[in-house]
Amino acid sequence: MLARRKFLTTSLLTLGGINFLSAGQNESSSLPLAKDLKAKGLKPGDTIGLVCPAHSAFIKQDVQFAIEAFEVMGFKTKVGKHVFDRHGYLAGKDADRAADINEMFADKSINAIMAMHGGWGAARLLPLLDYKLIQKNPKIFIGYSDITSLLLAIYKETGLITFHGPVGSSTWNSFSTDYFKRTLIEGQAVEMVNPVSKKDNLVQTDDRIYTITPGQATGKLLGGNLTVLSHILGSPYVPDFKGAILFLEDVGEQVYRMDRMLTQLKLAGILNQISGFVFGKCSECLPSKESYGSLTLEDLFEDHIRPLNIPAFSGAMIGHIANKFTVPVGLDASIDASKGIIRFAEPAVLV
Repeated sequence: MLARRKFLTTSLLTLGGINFLSAGQNESSSLPLAKDLKAKGLKPGDTIGLVCPAHSAFIKQDVQFAIEAFEVMGFKTKVGKHVFDRHGYLAGKDADRAADINEMFADKSINAIMAMHGGWGAARLLPLLDYKLIQKNPKIFIGYSDITSLLLAIYKETGLITFHGPVGSSTWNSFSTDYFKRTLIEGQAVEMVNPVSKKDNLVQTDDRIYTITPGQATGKLLGGNLTVLSHILGSPYVPDFKGAILFLEDVGEQVYRMDRMLTQLKLAGILNQISGFVFGKCSECLPSKESYGSLTLEDLFEDHIRPLNIPAFSGAMIGHIANKFTVPVGLDASIDASKGIIRFAEPAVLV
């Protein structure tokens, strides 16, 4: 993944007669929050808007794959104006990437908005989003990894349930597609359970659940990519984690960096507020053979999570993996840390 480090200052956008507020004029903090504002669920014939809030769509065929996958599912697509723009590793200038998102929310023909990629750059857009517009036009907004900043900011500023799930360039296999459909089309109060397959082994070795602390917990499910969350702490775009179930995932991070970021969450007071903890996958995060004496992820859970004495487990199908859940951000949920199950109290969309 690309490094995620700095926020830039932002400017005023005007597009199609709609004011897109700049950092200095953003009045989002005064918005009256709608409790658990939900978007309408998808139905055949609906249109999914594809945007690139961060990494550029370097390979046009990836966008075509997404278009064809949605066609198979019965949907139409509309590609954002700046999806193929380039500004270094970004998909164009901050103002243009934000304008694509704002336009998609304003466009009555669009029913859901999905990021094509993660990477880095989405957090640079937070002061440029028109949260009043978003709140007045609630739609499914979905992505993962770097898109975490948008998911959390939109939920915090508008109350709209967002979704940590596939991006357009994801692998649309049966597992991921099934959870996408059950959550966003059928409107089920989904129970998320890891796949069970021993393959040719005596015991299951893949996608196992690791119980850190047994027990059950309830609360709003909030979180996403650990690196992104830790880098927006202190900004006005972080929701209240009091009583929440925190879920995390990451990719390509050395263990000492994971330690540093979990420590940051602890020092910021977030870990001491939550009612439950779920860690998905940290792909490519194992200590290297040269890392003599390194801690492991299990060691970090023992150091940072077990002392909280709250239900906690790791290994959920959340992260940079082919088989992934579609996770509603901000919805009331419960977890069973002994069984590794996440349950939602109600549908995440209006059906």
